[in-house]
Amino acid sequence: MSGSSVGSGAAPCRFAHYFVICGIDTETGLEPDELAALYQWLEADRQGRDPDAATTGENFEQSPLKRTFKSKVLAHYPENVEWNPFDQDAVNMLCMPKGLSFRTQADQREPQFHSFIITKEDGSRTYGFVHTFYEEVTSPQICSAMQTLYQMHNAEHASANPPSSSSSSSSSSMDSLASSLDEADSPTSSSSSSSSRGGGGGGGYDASRDTLYVSKALCLITPMPFMHACRRFLSQLHRAVTAATAPPLPLESYVHNILYEVPLPPPGRSLKFHGVYEPVVCQRPGLSELPLADFPLGDAFSLLGVENLVQLFTCTLLEMQILLYSQDYQRLMTVAEGITTLLFPFQWQHVYVPILPASLLHFLDAPVPYLMGLQSKEGTDRSKLELPQEANLCFVDIDNHCIELPEDFPQFPNKTEFIQELSEVLLSFGLSPKGGAPPRTGTPAPRSNPGSTPSTPGRERKAAAALRELEDDGRNGNLAGDELAVLELLQGNATLERLQALAKRTGVTVARVDALRAGVKGQGTEGQGGRTAAEEEELRNAKLSVQLREVFASRFTTMFADYEAFVIQSSPDLESWLTNREQMHNFDKASFLSDQPEPYLPFLSHFIETQMFATFVDNKIMSQWEEKETLLRVFDGRIDKARLYNVRAPSLRSSNYQRCTILKESAQAIEQRLMKIDHTAIHPHLLDMKIGQGKYEQGFFPKLQADVLNAGPTNNKWSHRTATTQRRKDRHRQQTEHLNLDNDLKEKYMQEARSLGKNLRQPKLSDLSPAVIAQTNWKFVEGLLKECRMKTKRMLVEKMGREAVELGHGEANITGLEENTLIASLCDLLERIWSHGLQVKQGKSALWSHLLHYQAREEKLEQQQAESPVPHVAERRKSESAIGMPSLRVSVIQDMRHIQSMSEIKTEVGRARAWIRLSLEKKLLSQHLKQLLSRQALTKKLYKRYAFLRCEEEKEQFLFHLLSLNAVDYFCFTSVFTTIMIPYRAVIIPIKKLSNAMTTSNPWVCVSGELGDSGVMQIPKNVLEMTFDSAFRPHTHISAMFKCQNLGKLTTVQLGHDNAGLLAKWLVDCVMVRNEITGHTYKFPCGRWLGKGVDDGSLERVLIGELVVPSGEEDSGRGCRTPPLQRSPSQTRRISITSLSGRGCKPTSAQIQEAIGEAVNNIIKHFHKPEKERGSLTILLCGESGLVGALEQFFHHGFKSARLFQKTVFVWDFVEKAVAYMESADQMGDLQETAEPLGMTCQSLCRYVNAINSTPRSIGKDGKFQLLVCLGARDRLLPQWLPLLVECPVILRMYEDSALLRDRSTVNALISVLQTLHDFPITLESSLVKGVDL
Repeated sequence: MSGSSVGSGAAPCRFAHYFVICGIDTETGLEPDELAALYQWLEADRQGRDPDAATTGENFEQSPLKRTFKSKVLAHYPENVEWNPFDQDAVNMLCMPKGLSFRTQADQREPQFHSFIITKEDGSRTYGFVHTFYEEVTSPQICSAMQTLYQMHNAEHASANPPSSSSSSSSSSMDSLASSLDEADSPTSSSSSSSSRGGGGGGGYDASRDTLYVSKALCLITPMPFMHACRRFLSQLHRAVTAATAPPLPLESYVHNILYEVPLPPPGRSLKFHGVYEPVVCQRPGLSELPLADFPLGDAFSLLGVENLVQLFTCTLLEMQILLYSQDYQRLMTVAEGITTLLFPFQWQHVYVPILPASLLHFLDAPVPYLMGLQSKEGTDRSKLELPQEANLCFVDIDNHCIELPEDFPQFPNKTEFIQELSEVLLSFGLSPKGGAPPRTGTPAPRSNPGSTPSTPGRERKAAAALRELEDDGRNGNLAGDELAVLELLQGNATLERLQALAKRTGVTVARVDALRAGVKGQGTEGQGGRTAAEEEELRNAKLSVQLREVFASRFTTMFADYEAFVIQSSPDLESWLTNREQMHNFDKASFLSDQPEPYLPFLSHFIETQMFATFVDNKIMSQWEEKETLLRVFDGRIDKARLYNVRAPSLRSSNYQRCTILKESAQAIEQRLMKIDHTAIHPHLLDMKIGQGKYEQGFFPKLQADVLNAGPTNNKWSHRTATTQRRKDRHRQQTEHLNLDNDLKEKYMQEARSLGKNLRQPKLSDLSPAVIAQTNWKFVEGLLKECRMKTKRMLVEKMGREAVELGHGEANITGLEENTLIASLCDLLERIWSHGLQVKQGKSALWSHLLHYQAREEKLEQQQAESPVPHVAERRKSESAIGMPSLRVSVIQDMRHIQSMSEIKTEVGRARAWIRLSLEKKLLSQHLKQLLSRQALTKKLYKRYAFLRCEEEKEQFLFHLLSLNAVDYFCFTSVFTTIMIPYRAVIIPIKKLSNAMTTSNPWVCVSGELGDSGVMQIPKNVLEMTFDSAFRPHTHISAMFKCQNLGKLTTVQLGHDNAGLLAKWLVDCVMVRNEITGHTYKFPCGRWLGKGVDDGSLERVLIGELVVPSGEEDSGRGCRTPPLQRSPSQTRRISITSLSGRGCKPTSAQIQEAIGEAVNNIIKHFHKPEKERGSLTILLCGESGLVGALEQFFHHGFKSARLFQKTVFVWDFVEKAVAYMESADQMGDLQETAEPLGMTCQSLCRYVNAINSTPRSIGKDGKFQLLVCLGARDRLLPQWLPLLVECPVILRMYEDSALLRDRSTVNALISVLQTLHDFPITLESSLVKGVDL
């Protein structure tokens, strides 16, 4: 992560770039903080209050000591560094994010340490380390100004009557966050805080009796995050000011030394330089090691616990919005840097602001992924914190050790084993994996007074109990414990080291333990090898951090060991690649996923869609032409090394957890560097200063001499060396630019190639005029539109690609899983668009809240219309299925009601997502959203002027992109909500030409789908409905509504009746079934009689369904049945045997054989698809061009069916006669001589045929033949039965000589084709085999 700032090459290797002092400017005196005022203005505007009133008087309510005053950069040395220009506003804002804070002698004035980060436009970073302390105010003007403010404040309070409700308004939502000074820093005595609120009395400020103190910050700005070293240097500098005796040298010497004479340690080396009192050591990892990260990762784990941290890590990988929340700036920084460090080899690509100054709170409105840290105020409740969008937010409450996760996000692969391994590392360092009680990162310097650790004395505790409490209490921030108990425990316990570390971390006061430790080790303050306790702690932190990071890194090394094989490198040179970057596929996602273990897929399919993964792949492709990016180089090196040791075939993927093997070496490398110092910097020395300069006054940081600090030494060896290498590099860069392509152009391409979010990675911290805010929002609007275009295009390409495959073109490349991922990311995008520029946030889902507003308005209008006599016609979809189905009403509200009635969905975010899925499945998403946004008055009420939804042109384009999704069919609602109850409507349509459309018998129906069946439902006779077609001819049909658990895509309908009454024969054209929620209509063609003594005597039939494609709007009115012209020819079946025979022309033998081959091929293809998206096997067996139909034609060829004056003979009659012959032959013993297997086959055929004949169902002769074929295919017996039927003498009587069944070679070919099905497990729907007892 931090490596990015190192690799720039241009930055000379100086340890620190700037030394900065921030504080109060005595010239200008007390100025209210404009940024905080601007923030209050924005906040008032957001809440719809009068913004001008907000900024004028509101601040009087706050005690003056708690108000925000403007801090200034008092001095910075040097004036400017060309490769890292000084950004005064940003540094001032981040050194003192809350502005100046005042204290009196009654308040605590502990020094504080925190760090910050500034991300530049190109993504490189510089780090700032800040030591804040309190200095006495000597200026009489400022003291009297404070006194005056207090008098005004008291007068204001007296007139306002404190209990009045007006005062509470100021602490609304974020106001409380932006409050200038949080009480966390000033645990003032309760009397002073209450009186400062109330104004008068002892706690305010009275110049005559109180001493006033103001905060001042010392800051080092460095190119690399050497946090420990900077912290120790700054605290020594501060100690020099507060000490009773002057420091050995003037302070200028130390500052000059660190700015100009201390180099960065080279990679893989350590460096010692000198502070005021003691040396400071820092080390830098080698080129093949994980990049530098000096923030103590152990603290992040202690703060959140392993489980929470892994969840937060997963959210970061999936690029959700992440908001860290804590009273302590350093904690925010520790967790943010810790998490981004763990992403190796990937890098966070979006907005990254670990400390968000109060004045930038509107950035939480950003509709892009972000990682931000927000300072909480003591006593502020999380529920009071109103965030613009929470649908995709991971909220991390660091101080309370808990996180709130977004709904339904995938878990990290092997999460349990992963957490186990991390816990073992933590335990080996004496830390509890449950976390929740870390050291106070805010209390600074190693030398702070012992009173700063929170403890509750007088609480007796037994030793064992103390240990148990330490281990178990995962949520308690500061466990109290009695020192003696801990001491006893330590004396009697072998795990002395571990426990002491644990005690220290959990905040237990262990005042005497150091003495004990010194006694045990006999080494006084020096630790091993002459190191101080602080150095020991630092080494321990470094070893723990690197081991934890190695565990994370090894997960990625295992997961992406073969990633290189799937990178598509298609461009001949960098220029052409950069130009076509947008249009190109860089990574073969489908093949990569198909190569992964099943449990990894939910996570990986989301992860490979992220910007950080795309950038990683881009870097890989660019490494052909450029030097490898640092992280990529280290990662590739690790993969190569792993390959050497572990030769495994990439195809043999297993989800077995592989533990990290290099924990020891990584810790040893650090220890060796710190034990054996490689380089020592020049000692601080006297500078060429005038006599009398650098004078010392205890407790005050002096004004340093700018002339000696603004220029470095001219004769320094290494600065000269870097200058020459710099010149060499510049020359080389100019040449390559000349050769390659104009650098500006390349940068422009790169910026675009890195997609959106990148140019918004760091909000500009200085200029915050409303114009700038508007421009930022404009960037967001453009970014959202672009993202929408990319997402819809990707969804279309994937889906169309897959449908093209089903029609026989190309290769399949999308899985149901991937489709789900794409739809989930579309839902996320819509949530972000709807939460951009919200006036007032209500509920967690902005989209659902907008829908509810719309629903309330529409229902009110409906009521008014119901009361007024004017008829209101709802829009209806024209009846797609022509006759029989009443048309469904198209309405946003109707779809909302469906979702609201689903008790399974508990949250608003869930409802919004379900509504999006339903609209997408119904192909109404664009239309619904257009309808929703057509109520402009509502949109204006809910959204600010700059919101995406109020940019007319962009909104139109956005709806158009969504409209393009109507080109493909989604089942994203039906397939996800599998347990909900759905109303279905079934319509049985008789053939109308015959008067016998009526029946006296009692019909029943059973609908089956991929997820189950409805069970047999009796249809009452009196539900005959009359409808009229377009020519106003009346039709009668039977219609029934039923409700059952989601059946998924419908496959079959069983239709039958009980043969009662006089008109018991019934000629049915088809059955139509519609899902009343999604509107999907299925047609189950029949065209046969049901009744005894007519057709094949069947009283029930199994009908195979197909989805009705809604005919185009223009011809749907005509009720025409021909397929629309624009459908691709490949979609109409090449030749449908049943349709041929239906038209009276008999298919030729060649056509029959082709149809059988086609049917078998389709079944084989079905089994080659991933299991989740195979569709219905029943259709392939019994559907229009299924196996049963094709075999039926084979048996019909040359069959003597029609007899003069006799009833029709069916193929089943032939099978029955053949079986009767075999059984009689068997009894007479004729089959005794035949080979044993043949006898067995004979028996199996007879058994199956008899079982089908003795079934209680009246399925008719064709139904029985269908059942025989299905059972034969399932049990792999068809190829064995065919020779028996061919050999049987009955064939001579019933077939002509030219029949296919009597042609030996054709039958043998058929047998070999059918044998190919033996490799696949054919399972039959229960509706087909019901009642057959084998």
